[in-house]
Amino acid sequence: MSPGVGTTPAALARPIVLGLRQNAAQFILLVAVNALVGGMLGQERTVLPLLATRTFHLSAHTAALTYILVFGVAKAATNYFAGTWSDRYGRKPVLVAGWLIAVPVPLLLIWAPGWGWIVAANVLLGISQGLTWSTTVIMKIDLVGPARRGLAMGLNEAAGYGAVAATALTTGYLAEQYGLRPAPFLLGVAFAALGLGLSTLVVRETLGHAHLEAANHVARADGRHDHLHHELSNRQVFTQSSFREPALSSASQAGLVNNLNDGLAWGLFPVLFAAAGLSVARIGVLAALYPAVWGIGQLFTGALSDRWGRKWFIAAGMWVQALGLALIALADVFVLWAVAAVLLGMGTAMVYPTLLASIGDVAHPAWRARAVGVYRLWRDGGFAVGALFAGIVADAFGVRAAVWTVAALTAVSGLVVAARMYETHQRRIPAPSAPQGGTNG
Repeated sequence: MSPGVGTTPAALARPIVLGLRQNAAQFILLVAVNALVGGMLGQERTVLPLLATRTFHLSAHTAALTYILVFGVAKAATNYFAGTWSDRYGRKPVLVAGWLIAVPVPLLLIWAPGWGWIVAANVLLGISQGLTWSTTVIMKIDLVGPARRGLAMGLNEAAGYGAVAATALTTGYLAEQYGLRPAPFLLGVAFAALGLGLSTLVVRETLGHAHLEAANHVARADGRHDHLHHELSNRQVFTQSSFREPALSSASQAGLVNNLNDGLAWGLFPVLFAAAGLSVARIGVLAALYPAVWGIGQLFTGALSDRWGRKWFIAAGMWVQALGLALIALADVFVLWAVAAVLLGMGTAMVYPTLLASIGDVAHPAWRARAVGVYRLWRDGGFAVGALFAGIVADAFGVRAAVWTVAALTAVSGLVVAARMYETHQRRIPAPSAPQGGTNG
């Protein structure tokens, strides 16, 4: 197999080894790049729902949530192609392309004369996020090998959503002091420039690491995946990841419901909090608290799933999210909403890196990038489903009714995982032999 476009002769000359310690420099760099990816998303979390109502005077929730709908559709579709393209052309070219598409996004948000321009900016943002976030996930899985997958995903998602939280908080204060535009979105200009520069000049190709792991792949002792031959077509990967394979399909539905929650939180929570009389700065605190707990929590949950397994982390995390959503619907004061945001963040932290790790556990290295793409297609399709569904329910019955409905769906999703998913993590995985004396870290 070709090592991929963007792999230089110098890169090919380097010994390829698997492990977190062995690839620490590139891994840390990719963590930083994913933090910038998260920052591009975070610039919208506090400000855009308020722009919809205060600047563009959109009164219907369904209309106001169109930017999340198109973001979700664009990101979900791009996730699928990102996995296929990263196998065909290499990881780095896909990452750089994603950052190129991100560059105009904050400029459109600053200068948009009408809501249609905001929607167009979010199409570009969705495409960019699908390419950049998917690729950083795949590249980290490539580097670390099978033993530390949960930790790797925890660090990746912690960086991304920690940056979402920090940017949401910062933009809330900037909007309070300087107005909704342009100050909050100047952060996005800086993030895009830095992300493009690092990805182009410093990030190295990791497709060779996936080839090494595939060559030394060790089958499960229980023979569960023997039917998943390493040569699967794109259609077979889609079918297994979406419907047939119990763990992969359970992860896909849980991911969809998880991001349905996030679409609801992104689009309607600021509107609910503003209706209760909270200031923009306090709305920014609540908008940041949920992804902050989510981000920090993943530093622990991803690594713990390497020790304790994936299944019950995922099921319990969905139920904790449902509890947090129920409290959001019940509460009407800042303190209780803050507690609910913490619960929602805790539940999401239990689920997010663990779902990605479970995909890496099951999928063969030869089609793992495509499986990650299919999972992320379903997961980020949850943004679109959440925006459309929550907007319709909110317009018909009110914002709190939409939150209650999503809480119930989240609880049911946890039951599906508990009933259908098997434990994907093998706690004693032999380290694949690597040339040049490499070992797993």
